[in-house]
Amino acid sequence: MPHDIKPRPIDAVPRRERKPDHPQHTKPVSRQTREIMHREIIVSGDDALAKTIAEELRGAGARIIHITTAADLLSAGVHRARAIVCAGPDDAMNLEIALLAREYSPTVRVVARLSNDVLREAVAAVNGPGAILDVADLAAPSVVEAVLSRNAHQFETAGIEFVVWGAEAQCGGTLREIYGDLAPVAVVHGKESPNPGEVAPCPGRDLQVYAGDWTSMIGVKDELEARGITVPPRTATRARNSRTRRTIDAARSMRDDVNPLLFPSLAFALFLTVGATAVVRFTYQNPRMSWIDALYFASETITTVGYGDYSFGQQSPWLRLFAVALMFGGVIVTAVLVAFIADLLLSRRFVQLAGLRRARHMRDHIVVVGLGSTGIRVVRDLTTAGYDVLVIEEDENNRFLPTVAELDVPVIFGDSTMRQTLESARIDRARGVAVMTGYDMRNIETGIVLREILGPETEVPIVMRVQGRALGTAVNRRFGFENVRSVVDLAAPWFIGAAMGLQVLGTFWVGQRAFMVGGMLVAAGSELDGMRMVDMSTQTRVIAIIGPDGPVSLRPRRDARLKAGDTVYLIGPYRELIATLRKGQPPPQTSTTGGLAAALAAARSPHRPQQARRPSWAQEAEV
Repeated sequence: MPHDIKPRPIDAVPRRERKPDHPQHTKPVSRQTREIMHREIIVSGDDALAKTIAEELRGAGARIIHITTAADLLSAGVHRARAIVCAGPDDAMNLEIALLAREYSPTVRVVARLSNDVLREAVAAVNGPGAILDVADLAAPSVVEAVLSRNAHQFETAGIEFVVWGAEAQCGGTLREIYGDLAPVAVVHGKESPNPGEVAPCPGRDLQVYAGDWTSMIGVKDELEARGITVPPRTATRARNSRTRRTIDAARSMRDDVNPLLFPSLAFALFLTVGATAVVRFTYQNPRMSWIDALYFASETITTVGYGDYSFGQQSPWLRLFAVALMFGGVIVTAVLVAFIADLLLSRRFVQLAGLRRARHMRDHIVVVGLGSTGIRVVRDLTTAGYDVLVIEEDENNRFLPTVAELDVPVIFGDSTMRQTLESARIDRARGVAVMTGYDMRNIETGIVLREILGPETEVPIVMRVQGRALGTAVNRRFGFENVRSVVDLAAPWFIGAAMGLQVLGTFWVGQRAFMVGGMLVAAGSELDGMRMVDMSTQTRVIAIIGPDGPVSLRPRRDARLKAGDTVYLIGPYRELIATLRKGQPPPQTSTTGGLAAALAAARSPHRPQQARRPSWAQEAEV
C-alpha cells in the first residue's frame, strides 16, 4: 500500500448504519466510552485470530485500522495509535511490523504473535509497552486440564492462591445452601434443570440449582480444604519399570516383530552347519580333522570366506561336489539371514514400529494426535507433570520429532482417521485423548472415529482442537463432544487485554464457554471510579481488591465502592470481562478539555488519595 494513502478504518461507516457484531454489543456506546477509545488500534493479520481480535476491539468501541505489511505503518498513523497488534500466522511479518512500530513510536503498545521461542524471548526483552505472545503457550494449559479431567483451575492473584473448582451438585438447593461463602463462577444446568445445557455465568448465591447441575465455584485454596474439598495435585509419576522388566518386554517385542521365516531359516542354517561338520569330520583325508577343525572348515565354506588353510582341492570328486553344493547353499542361507536381521534392526520399519512396541505395554497413558506447535506444547506439559504420553503423527519428517525423542515419548506414524492407527495406540486403555492437528476437519473426523471405538458412553475425555467458536459450538451440539477447545477463544483475550493495557491472568473453560481472570487499575475519572459493586456487570465477579495502601479485600460486599488507585481482580466470560476492565481506564485529556475533565473527576471522588500506587503491570495513563 503506498505511503501516501491512509488505510480506511474498518468502522469508518457511521455506527447508526452498522449492525452490531454480537448480541452483547446491542447497547449504544456511551460518549465517554467512545472518547476513551478515540485512538486507533492497528491490527495486522487475516486469519481467524486476527479477525476475532479486530472484531472484539471494534465491539468495545475502538477504531480499527487493518494493515497487511510493515510499509503501511506510517500511513496508518503509528505515531498516534493506541496499540499495534501483530496477530497473523507469519512470524516473519509479525516480527518486522513489531520492530518497525517500536522504532517509529517508543511509547505505543506493541502486541505481537511469535511462535519461535528464541525470537519471542529476545523481542520480549526489548519490546517495551505491550506483550509478545505465543498462541500455543496460551491454549495448551486449557487442553491439558481438559484431557486430565481436572475439575480445578489454580492461579495466583494479589499474592493469594485461588482455585476455581467444579463438581456436580449432589442435591437441589441454592448455591448458598450448598457451598456457603464460596463465590459462584458459573452453573451449567443438567438434565433435571428446566433449562438443560444453559450456562449461567457468575450467578448470585441464591440461584436455584438441581441435582446433576455442574457448578463452578471460586475460593482461596485454604477455604476449599476447610470444606473438605481436596485440590488434585498438578503432577503425577511416569511409569518406570525395572531393568529386568524392560529387557523382557523388549525381547517379547522383537519376537513379535520378526519375520516369520527367520526362525526356519535359522534352523536350516544350523542343520546345514552341523551336517557339513559331520561330513567333513569323517570323510576329509590328509589330514584327518578334529571336530573343532571340521566345524571351522564347514563354517568358512558356508560363509564363503575361505580357503587359506584348508581346501577341497585334493579330496575325492564326490566331496568336492558336496563342497560346491555347500557353498551355494551357504550363500543363500547367509543372504536370507542378513536380510531378515537387517529388516529387524536397521531398516526404516524398525523406527516406525518402535512406538507400536511401546504402545502394547502402555496403560493409563494420554494419546496426543498431531505434533504441531500446540500439540508439542501439550506433550511437553504432560510429560513435565509426570504423565505417560503417546503421540500419533502422520509426517515422518515432522520438525518436533527430535524434541519428542528427547522427552522419551513413543510415536506411532499413521493416519489418525483410520481405526487401525487409533487402536494400535491402545485407546481402550488410555486415560485421555487430545486431538491437536492443524486441520479442523481432520480433528472432527478423528473424534468421530474415537467415539465409534470407545462407544458413546465412554468416560475417556476426548479433547478436540478447532479454530473458531462457531465451529466448536456446532460440533458440540451436533456430535455431543464435551471438550471442544477453540484456539481463538483461548488466545484472543490475551491479545485484546495487552492491547488495552490490561492484565490477563488466565483463561479456562466451563462447559463450552471461555472464562478469563484479569486485573486492572481503577484510574481517576474512569467509569469505575466511585461505582458500587452492585452496579457492575452481572456477568462478572470481583474476587479481590487491593487498595492504594496495600490492604487486600476478598469478595467485597455489594455496597462496596471502587475508588481511584484500587487494583481490582475480576473473573467472568472474557467478552464481558474485557468490557468491564476497559471501564477502569482513564478518560482522554485534550488541550482544551483535559483540565476540566481532571477537575470534574477529582470533584466526583472525595476519597481519592493524593498519589495512587500502581501495580508493576499497569501502563502509564495516556495523554
